[in-house]
Amino acid sequence: MNKQGRHFFKRMNYLDNAYKVGIVINVVFLIGELVAGFVLNSVALFSDVWHNVSDVFALFFSMVAFRLMHKEPNERFTFGYKKSTIHVSLVNACVLFAAIGAVVMRSIEKLIHPSPVEGGYVAWVAAIGVGVNALTLWLFYRHRKRDLNVDGVFLHVAADTLVSLGVVLAGVIISFTDLYILDPVIALFNSGFILVSAVRHISESLRLALDGVPNGLDPRTVRETIMEREPDVVDIHYINLWAISTVENAFTAHVVVATPQVGADLKRRIKHHLAELNITHANLEFEHPGEVCDYAHVRYD
Repeated sequence: MNKQGRHFFKRMNYLDNAYKVGIVINVVFLIGELVAGFVLNSVALFSDVWHNVSDVFALFFSMVAFRLMHKEPNERFTFGYKKSTIHVSLVNACVLFAAIGAVVMRSIEKLIHPSPVEGGYVAWVAAIGVGVNALTLWLFYRHRKRDLNVDGVFLHVAADTLVSLGVVLAGVIISFTDLYILDPVIALFNSGFILVSAVRHISESLRLALDGVPNGLDPRTVRETIMEREPDVVDIHYINLWAISTVENAFTAHVVVATPQVGADLKRRIKHHLAELNITHANLEFEHPGEVCDYAHVRYD
């Protein structure tokens, strides 16, 4: 096995173990925080609980998608199950929206009818949550930029860390001032913060689910890059660029070449240029000047 192959399998094993560890520590803390939320009557803790629930869902579904992504293609799923990573990313964002709605309703209720909260205990429980989230962030930090699915989990946990810090602050202030209304206020603030990250993530997930162009890629730039580097390429049209998974992109196009002799070597070079742009799957149809093409009008220039 070459160096690239060893690196690939090492990354797979690391992420698989990271998912397992992340799920276990978050579930254990989630149960403890849920009990504490009931006992201490804190809606701020409940905001943290619901976000932790979404973290557990995110970790679990992301792990399932990660494993499905590496299953071999077959005659019914010719691209394999890679697209599941995109769909799971979308589900995670929807779970986050549901959690926000539940917290907001409970917070409004406590704003109207404030009740006493044990601020000191709330702060200690939330502080433990900060530690759990920090460990989870460390597990996924190195791989977040390579995979939207992993990045989605990272954003979930990062947002939850800030939520927990807000709850710690609220608990400390309440313990010294008995300002109980701060509990639902912090919960509403946390919900707004979570909403911002959820909107960004669901926007990207929806685009990929609808086979939109992945973030960071532009059909015009891809076309210009190939034509600048390959003088034998006269034109490129009918470009299709989409995501197969959260880490792999596909490209198809009609490539007009100057002479009939141009062939396999040019195709190899073009695929190399595409790989540099993070496009791993390419299907190219060569044409010659003057050749009739039903899709010549579909272009990006």
